[in-house]
Amino acid sequence: MMVTNNSIKVLKALFTWVGSAFFCISPGMLFAQAKTGRPNIVVFLVDDMGWQDTSVPFWSRKTELNKRYRTPHMEQLAREGLKFTNGYAFPVCTPSRVSLITGVNPARHHITHWTSPNPDTNTDYADTTLNFVPWNIQGMSPVADIPNTYHATALPALLKNEGYFTVLSGKAHFGSGGTPGADPINLGFDVNIAGSSIGHPASYYGEQNYDKPVNGKPNRNAVPGLEAYHGTSTFLTDAITTEALKALEAPIQKKQPFFLYLSHYAVHTPITPDPRYVDRYLKAGLDTIEANYASLVEGMDKSLGDLMTFLKTKKISGETVIFFVSDNGGLSTPPLRGGKGYTHNLPLRAGKGSVYEGGIRVPLLVKWPGIAPAGKETSTPVIIEDLFPTILEIAQVRNPKFIQPLDGRSFTATLRKPDVHDGSREFLWHHPHRWIPAEGPNIHWSSAFRKGDWKLVYDYRARKLELYNLREDIGENHNLAARHPEKTRELAVQFTRRLKEMGAQRPVWKSTGQPVSWPDELPGGAAGK
Repeated sequence: MMVTNNSIKVLKALFTWVGSAFFCISPGMLFAQAKTGRPNIVVFLVDDMGWQDTSVPFWSRKTELNKRYRTPHMEQLAREGLKFTNGYAFPVCTPSRVSLITGVNPARHHITHWTSPNPDTNTDYADTTLNFVPWNIQGMSPVADIPNTYHATALPALLKNEGYFTVLSGKAHFGSGGTPGADPINLGFDVNIAGSSIGHPASYYGEQNYDKPVNGKPNRNAVPGLEAYHGTSTFLTDAITTEALKALEAPIQKKQPFFLYLSHYAVHTPITPDPRYVDRYLKAGLDTIEANYASLVEGMDKSLGDLMTFLKTKKISGETVIFFVSDNGGLSTPPLRGGKGYTHNLPLRAGKGSVYEGGIRVPLLVKWPGIAPAGKETSTPVIIEDLFPTILEIAQVRNPKFIQPLDGRSFTATLRKPDVHDGSREFLWHHPHRWIPAEGPNIHWSSAFRKGDWKLVYDYRARKLELYNLREDIGENHNLAARHPEKTRELAVQFTRRLKEMGAQRPVWKSTGQPVSWPDELPGGAAGK
């Protein structure tokens, strides 16, 4: 074969083209080609963290509250993953946590309020006008026929059956004390670190053994399983993180995929200072409670940083998917928070316990290396019950066998293409309870329904429908029900259909013994019954 100058030029051009084509292959393509096993999956769950309790803005601009907090590792995760500006959970913790591991909406599973460490205990407060609704006061159960529980197949059990090593570290709060659902091991976790029926810690301090005894006896909210740290200066957030990472050594060594549910007690009450960080916030002029709160947030962020550093050190960061989410909106009730009540999530209205946006909208970040585009954001709404099918799909679980009907929807399509948006999706929040003795903005006896940009809020006691356009009015300041009666009626019918289809509980009037009206039975809501 004769090699001419022209053929040399052609070969050079060909090699140049092949090389440039290779280097133009996206990380996602390389990841998809190289990875044949199942990815590791981490759910990093924070307790009571508000939508703006971070330096990462989840809105169109950074707010004054965003500027208050120092969360550099959340910023890193946002740069490496996808940010959801319309991420949702439910008004209080247990409903969200059960929905996450079952894929079922609270209106259907009837764990519509938080469960007690004491068995057979209704955590509702008595109301002068409405009776308690029946609900599953003992939470979820992997065992059938346990009174006042919802029987379901839990996410960790499904993943364990597929070969995943499953770890829970931190808060569980899936079921009441003494029930099968109170012990995470019964739900499919291979390892349980500090998880039980309690909803918050008695103390964050190792020096206090994470306890605050009452009359010489351990507090009912004493954190179990961390005796190795008793009497030390180890803050609870760090103890939970350290033990979680220790538990991952075995599956990493065996090259076994793992599912880590790292569920912090922070930033729930008691709002006590993390001594490593609190001084910076006091010097910035925050009152004591708010400085303490900000220090809890920063300590939580350090945990996230420790996790990501660990994954990189072990050289498995590229094959680990991370979900960062909170279980409900930020606490805003006085006097538990400093300053004026119900202002801690502004411009979102209200806070924890409410079906207004401040009580249900939460920070949500997802890092799926090579698949979800890094540093992007999406306005597509998703809700915490969606994590169940999403995680199963990412874990490549084919035809999973679970006993409960599924309300959540996988959002892997959004993770791949953040611009994908389904405006027909319906979202439902159901909280027919009196949460605390004090009154507040829709923190009692309320449900809500969102479709597209429209949101309908139903106040059971006031027998009132409120209509908001969230694109134009994220703060829910302008009730449009009177201005748009046709839209109100349309949504009320859809709202009612969903409540009935899920078997949602309705409160009953003390005075008459009759249930409250469905949304479409109200004046302005009735249409085509």
